Amino acid sequence: MTREEIRDLPKVELHVHLEGSTRPETLLKLAERNGIALPASDLQGLKEWYQFRDFPHFVEVYTQASSAIRNAEDLELLVYEFGESRADNNILYTEATYTANTLFRQSGIPADEQRDALKRGRERALKDFEVDLRWIIDVVRETSVEEGEWSLEFALGAKEAGVVGFGLSGIEGESPVSRHRATFEAAKKAGLPVTAHAGETKGAESIEEVLKDAFADRIGHGIRCLEKPFLVQRLRDAGVPIEVNPTSNVCLKVVGEYGEHPLPELLNEGLNVSINSDDPAIFGADLSEEMFKACEAFGFDADILYTLTMNAARAAFLPDDERRALQREIAESW
Repeated sequence: MTREEIRDLPKVELHVHLEGSTRPETLLKLAERNGIALPASDLQGLKEWYQFRDFPHFVEVYTQASSAIRNAEDLELLVYEFGESRADNNILYTEATYTANTLFRQSGIPADEQRDALKRGRERALKDFEVDLRWIIDVVRETSVEEGEWSLEFALGAKEAGVVGFGLSGIEGESPVSRHRATFEAAKKAGLPVTAHAGETKGAESIEEVLKDAFADRIGHGIRCLEKPFLVQRLRDAGVPIEVNPTSNVCLKVVGEYGEHPLPELLNEGLNVSINSDDPAIFGADLSEEMFKACEAFGFDADILYTLTMNAARAAFLPDDERRALQREIAESW
């Protein structure tokens, strides 16, 4: 399939970070608005700076994008232009991870102002671009228990802004998930489903950890489940969705080259897999490009892309009636 054909396909994305999707154009607007000095002063230079080099550079770009958001109006602009990028890829439904506590710590934007900005931005994006943006509010492993509790309180108060789930991110192995166990247990009791980053930079034991201590309903990345056959069987039998991000895994050296990625093996094992872009602005591959690269590397055809897309639609953190409607829309539009 050509890039153009893939771009036209209706899509669903479950694993993408709002801050990591900040386009160079958006960052330039925010920097000019707030008088922030950037590594480049024009768009072309900024695009060149954005190109992924290594993990420290990834952190630099991600941090710069986050720190450029100084007020609620900035956040609303980021959300709105994120919606525009969704429309460019015909991504009908997105669950984007957003780290509200980081923005609160960096810029002091109160929780209620952040919630209102998310709500205004997604409503404008729905009206202008006909894309549905929902949010996963995440806890970063390394942050304090109190900050995790703050994030849960934010999520529970932001359902009208489009929050549908609670997440866990951060560097695997830096801090035990168990320190946030009570927060995730409270999230589940309050009706918030959980997705957790695991099985990327650390092995299969990381996945077992988030199943036990974060009560994860979905696994972000998860590719290293293949290290333990009994874990593969457990995930397959339970139908646990795995949000796979091939380009991200290559950039961060989890796998050597795209053609070596275990995505085909995960599918062959009968696992519930979707394909996602993680931080598309930084890693240089949006969801359409991700699908194209998978077709080129693995010989995927439209049927496999349909399976990956419907897996994502079925795994969405939506009420049953909305989830069925999304699946119908994908099937009818394919």
